[in-house]
Amino acid sequence: MDERRRGRVAGVDVGGTFTDLVLIDETGAVRLAKVPSTTDNQARGVMAAFAEAGADLAALDLIVHGTTTTTNAVLERKLARTGLITTAGFRDVLELGRRTRPRPYGMTGTFTPVIPRDLRLEVPERMDAAGEVVTPLDEEAVRAAGRRLLDAGCVSVVVHFLHAYANPAHELRAGEILRAFWPNDHITLGHALLAESREFERGVTAAVNASVQPLLERYLARLRDDLAAGGYAGELLVMNGNGGMVSSRLVAREAAKTVMSGPASGVMAAAYTGRRAGFPDLLTCDMGGTSTDVALIRGAEPPVSNEIEIEYAMPIHVPMVDVRTVGAGGGSIARVNAAGLLEVGPESAGSQPGPICYGRGGTEPTISDANLLLGRLDPARLKSVEGGVTLAEVERIFAERLGAPLGLSAVEAAEAVIRVANLKMAGAIRMVSVSLGADPRDFALFAFGGAGPLHATALARELGVPRVLVPARPGITNALGCVIADLRHDFVTTLNAPLALLDPAHLAAVLAAQAAEGERLIARERVEITGVRRLYSLDMQFLGQTHLMRVPLDHPAPTREELQARFEEAYWQRFRVRLPEIRAAVVNANCSVIGRRAEVDLSALIDPAARRPKLAEAQTGARPVRFDGAARETPVYRREWLPEAFRLSGPAVIEQMDSTILIEPGDLAEGIADGNILITIGGAP
Repeated sequence: MDERRRGRVAGVDVGGTFTDLVLIDETGAVRLAKVPSTTDNQARGVMAAFAEAGADLAALDLIVHGTTTTTNAVLERKLARTGLITTAGFRDVLELGRRTRPRPYGMTGTFTPVIPRDLRLEVPERMDAAGEVVTPLDEEAVRAAGRRLLDAGCVSVVVHFLHAYANPAHELRAGEILRAFWPNDHITLGHALLAESREFERGVTAAVNASVQPLLERYLARLRDDLAAGGYAGELLVMNGNGGMVSSRLVAREAAKTVMSGPASGVMAAAYTGRRAGFPDLLTCDMGGTSTDVALIRGAEPPVSNEIEIEYAMPIHVPMVDVRTVGAGGGSIARVNAAGLLEVGPESAGSQPGPICYGRGGTEPTISDANLLLGRLDPARLKSVEGGVTLAEVERIFAERLGAPLGLSAVEAAEAVIRVANLKMAGAIRMVSVSLGADPRDFALFAFGGAGPLHATALARELGVPRVLVPARPGITNALGCVIADLRHDFVTTLNAPLALLDPAHLAAVLAAQAAEGERLIARERVEITGVRRLYSLDMQFLGQTHLMRVPLDHPAPTREELQARFEEAYWQRFRVRLPEIRAAVVNANCSVIGRRAEVDLSALIDPAARRPKLAEAQTGARPVRFDGAARETPVYRREWLPEAFRLSGPAVIEQMDSTILIEPGDLAEGIADGNILITIGGAP
């Protein structure tokens, strides 16, 4: 292991609005950058962030990158042309799905499959659920189908055969046939990516992987070239959606695993920061410019699920940090719909043209504009403001677009926008807490993202959360997650056995093999680690159910009795119901192998030398801010100047380069370790 791999590390995260960078050198000194994202070519934004930070690329030892390339491609359906070769009679599995509807009521809504029907071809072959051959593979049909897809302009191909998880022989042979003439490496075998039952979920996951593979590979190759041209000679690692990272030269093989890469890095940073601050149980709220991502963390362990559905009929069943997203970000557009009701999001003004107050030609009212009108934001401190728009112009647009249809003044309309946005975010937080049997009052709210700390205390009041934890650099937390992320590999193997018939020795052998493979993969990475951790779990259900429960294991060789007891306890914690008379089944065996990286000291994120000895010396002024329909003169502080252990009662506004924090009347804010701020709701003396 090269000693240089321990030193100068940069984390860079590309969001929908901003690209953020954190650079920590071997002495612990920190450099930060926040620049507008370049959606047409994300690599330009990444290079601009390095330039703003004044980074010497030749002196860097490691760069870790969180990207939205794959997520955006799937959500916007801007995908590479991809074909599917599947078992005769099953070409429509990707559309039939699970008999659900885009909307819960009425036969309305639309759905666009990842691969269109004319590019989904069938060949004679069939395995049964036990892995026995029912119909031999027609090899000539595979060749013909592959050439037909090439003639149709496909650059990627998926081989997805029924029950390949039980016996992959036909998929493996089809892959060999295609590689003989397919012009690139973009061939995805369903079982190789996801070795579990349920043909719909496995097929969609494989289709997503193949459809984004060329896009991700092309983007990363371009970024590597740009970095090399700037003098960088080290490794470029990419964040996966499971919160781990992998080499950029390998990641495209399993490109679907990078979906939700950016949100995952933020949750990893939240867990890391919360553990160091003494708050292992967190509800995270990452409000950026385009959307808000929420998650629940217990015991400083981010939740990882292989049952994520990123939108209707789009399940991506590879392990990912369990994050829920709502379309409420600083750039989310507010409008009055045809029914006369106020709507906020999911459409966003993005970074170009951005909110009105950015001065880039935006004309649609957004959440950021509403916060500006309410006095929470200072136009002179908005990162992207380029001039040309006055506060009066923002007020006029709010009055015309929102106030007039709703019978409100411009400021009242701005307050309504904030209330609607807060309700959307609170609903998402309830989905990851109350709906899963967790009481929000038992957690602290971890507020980050550029806009998260502006809304955090209102969300905490709505949810009954007693405390809010704001990290030192909330607007750059996702990039920090890239810096502190561990190496991680997750494995899923389908067993599909009633618990009464499960062979414990076979289960132990499967988990041991998964752990060994994970350790092998971690060993080949050129990144220093301090140790290896293994997490074991099972996906279980009552016989006859389709819903799966994730059941953690203490060790890889449990008895049937231990499994029964653990499943019953997990079911009780989730549903508060005990059903001992119904038999349980083990569906999947899971193992996560985590290569721990060295601890990162977060105390330097706020420069200690910049702190002032007294709270009054950190105040930069005051301005009117509206709370509950009335304006109050509110002191404004500069975060970097605050004393390390300050205490202040709301109302107050705390401004910093990457975010703005709102302390509401009656709340108490305190400076704690690592430059974090702890806000106690209703805690002011």
